Amino acid sequence: MVVIVGAYFRYNRAGRLMHKIPGPPKVPLFGHMVTTYKNPDSIFAHLRIWHKIYGRLWRLDGVHIRTVHLYHPEDVELILSTTTFNQKDLPYTFLQGWLGEGLLVSNGDKWHQRRKMLTPAFHFRILNKYFSVLCEHTQDLIVTIENEIDKGKVDLLPLILKATLLIMCETALGAKPHEIPTIKSYIESIHKIDLHNFTKNIIQRRRRNRNKAIELQENIQEEVKATMLDILLDEEAKGNINDKGIQEEVDTFLFEGHDTTATALTFMMMRIANEPDIQDSIYEELQDIFGDSQRPPTVEDLTKMKYLECCIKESMRLYPSVPFLSRHLTKEVVIAGYTIPKNSFVDIHVFDIHRNPEVYPEPEKFRPERFLPENTVERNPYSYIPFSAGPRNCIGQKFAIMMMKTLMSGIMRKYRLEPITRPEDLVFIADLVLRTNHPIYVRFRPRESVTKNTRKQIMTVNF
Repeated sequence: MVVIVGAYFRYNRAGRLMHKIPGPPKVPLFGHMVTTYKNPDSIFAHLRIWHKIYGRLWRLDGVHIRTVHLYHPEDVELILSTTTFNQKDLPYTFLQGWLGEGLLVSNGDKWHQRRKMLTPAFHFRILNKYFSVLCEHTQDLIVTIENEIDKGKVDLLPLILKATLLIMCETALGAKPHEIPTIKSYIESIHKIDLHNFTKNIIQRRRRNRNKAIELQENIQEEVKATMLDILLDEEAKGNINDKGIQEEVDTFLFEGHDTTATALTFMMMRIANEPDIQDSIYEELQDIFGDSQRPPTVEDLTKMKYLECCIKESMRLYPSVPFLSRHLTKEVVIAGYTIPKNSFVDIHVFDIHRNPEVYPEPEKFRPERFLPENTVERNPYSYIPFSAGPRNCIGQKFAIMMMKTLMSGIMRKYRLEPITRPEDLVFIADLVLRTNHPIYVRFRPRESVTKNTRKQIMTVNF
């Protein structure tokens, strides 16, 4: 029986097409399932090895599961640029028990309706309205860092996670810090795969506040409609979404929005700490904008942070928060001369696309000038996809960049980052979000003390 089943999957049309695609050796029937049964850091490393061996397109398969791995921008564009290949399946279906069918994992008409529904929440006028919230939480983060300085080294991710979570709660859900259940319980719930109670409390509170305002005949038009949650509650009143749907989208945006941004900031702060000349250039740009003033930034100030933005993009090139994307093919497609059969999975390796030496010479080096306008004009847009691309790109990417600029500029004005974790120390593990097998540390030194020490050294030399 095993022989018959194995022969069927090998010699049917899909099996014959897949057999033409290069890939690692496999065993009958089970294919590469045995080969890929490894721990997460080994899987991450082997994917890089197989890419080097088999090039721009190769396969992994087993029984009826077929996966083709893509690395070339032109091949990626064929998949991401059209709604024809919008379908998501594995591995995103593993998140459904946790996040439901929110925008991240939904498909078809449901995805299209929700995307259209939520797009207004990320209009630049609404984002600008909440800029003051970003500034407030930046100051709160600076105070938190101040309390951590004596430790000598700081574990970045938990620190940044709390800040980005509070920002998402207030900007997307309209929940003030004093209205939010304990942050610790939410962060713990991420690991327990149970965040519904946390978000359910926020949704119920917001709904009660809106209803109370209506009863008091207050003008809530300007006060309430700005947040993503308010848009969802408005659509609920129109019958376009139910309570379960609201829960799905809130869970999705709260998790995806704060976790990916915190991950990006963690890697960036580590790398900037290891690039003293680049860190000096960032600080010089901030000095040009703010001088010795301690005033908070404005939205206009953010537009002047050209070099910082290049650094953010270069960091996300090296350390994309989402290291791969996956699509489920609902029809055959020809890529690089190979016919990929229907019902196959296509995995797009963002991590490796961003480190292609033909596109990015000396790809391991941190070079922000790669993202100066004159250096990007000839580059295929699908060679840089930290927020995905095409119809299913990240709906909140402008807000993410605004958040990163605000937090990074605030920290860099106050502190100099010194390295503890080195880039060569990083061991990545296979996950939906880019992770390492150990915490990432930096040391914070107040700018004032750095300046004083520098002056003392100069005086000693002169003496």
